[in-house]
Amino acid sequence: MTTAAARPEPSSTRWAAVGLIVGAGIVAALQVGKAPIAAPLLEGDLGISLAALGWLTGVFALIGLVGGIPTGALVGSLGARRVLVAGLLVTAAGAAAGALSAGLAMLMVSRIVEGAGFLLIIVAAPSLLGRVSRLGDRDLAFALWSCFMPLGLAAAMLVGPMFDDWRAMWWASGGLALALCLLVPLVVPASRERHAWSWRRLRDDTAAVFGNAGAVGLAVSLALYSLMFFALFSFLPVLLMEQMGVSHRTAGLLSALASAVNVIGNLAAGVMLSRGVSRPALLIGACLIMGAASLGIFLPLLPATATFLLCVLFSAVGGLIPATILSSAPIVASSTALVPVVIGLVVQGSNLGQILGPIAVGSAIDRFGWSSAAVIVAGAALMAVAVVAAFAHRIAVPNAERGGGAR
Repeated sequence: MTTAAARPEPSSTRWAAVGLIVGAGIVAALQVGKAPIAAPLLEGDLGISLAALGWLTGVFALIGLVGGIPTGALVGSLGARRVLVAGLLVTAAGAAAGALSAGLAMLMVSRIVEGAGFLLIIVAAPSLLGRVSRLGDRDLAFALWSCFMPLGLAAAMLVGPMFDDWRAMWWASGGLALALCLLVPLVVPASRERHAWSWRRLRDDTAAVFGNAGAVGLAVSLALYSLMFFALFSFLPVLLMEQMGVSHRTAGLLSALASAVNVIGNLAAGVMLSRGVSRPALLIGACLIMGAASLGIFLPLLPATATFLLCVLFSAVGGLIPATILSSAPIVASSTALVPVVIGLVVQGSNLGQILGPIAVGSAIDRFGWSSAAVIVAGAALMAVAVVAAFAHRIAVPNAERGGGAR
């Protein structure tokens, strides 16, 4: 085995590599967003029901929920760049298989393949950022990375309607993944920090990460954030149509706008962290604002325009959370070798919240009305504050400075 306790820090940041890594994430997120935007085309061509269309998107979250930690261990074994290249290849192959699908069964199989590629990318890519960015730029690099999901989904919403044929959309998305796959080896340096794969090591690494209160705290915090975010944005078009009386198309555009401003928080987190703002303070403050905003959004207290502006605030401030959590993964990891596994656990937490949020809020709204959603989201915000307060000391100071493993 060959993983050192620490690796030399880069003397400068390779911004081209950072940009390409973020681009890989955006292309991965594009695969998630293309199915919802192509829904009318899929219904018309293949006769797919709305329930089946939901599974075409939801399968990504299920794969991430169960595969995060094993994928992190795979990154440690094969190297992050190899796994990133493999993820882009798998994504391109899945998109091509989807474009050739004649029915729902084959399309679902292709979405599972794309989902596997998506998971490989989003675990491997942030693991590479520490190797291509110097310490002073790392928080900004992670902030840029955390923009990948809203940018990819927004790109799908904007570009998708330009296609009259969903198969052409699938070919185009696969072509983008393949193009980035060819660029990665030319721009991103290879990792020498690899070790032989073994099931025993996977078990030991999993036990080590679950025994790390900081890593578990990050995962639970991101799970609660995802629960809050998707609890609102899964139903925002319906809420806007009922509250503001807008058309379905306008509700979709307003929802896309509110979702896209999440990027503002992502980038702001990088700037503030690089200037020494406390990580726990950012997380706690953002959770409290999201919780308070949810009361104005879901309770019948404000006029329609004010409700929408609160949705924008909810999204923008919420963007502080994933950027801060992802950049904290190298801090809480007890060694450099465990950073990908910690990221895998955080990814699993994110996907858990993505699944639970819509289910919990949808069921509550059906039974008790919109006001019940406020209780769930505000309650999740308070739980997140408590979790962050419990492990705040673990992300306030880098692990290396506490005598632990390397950042």
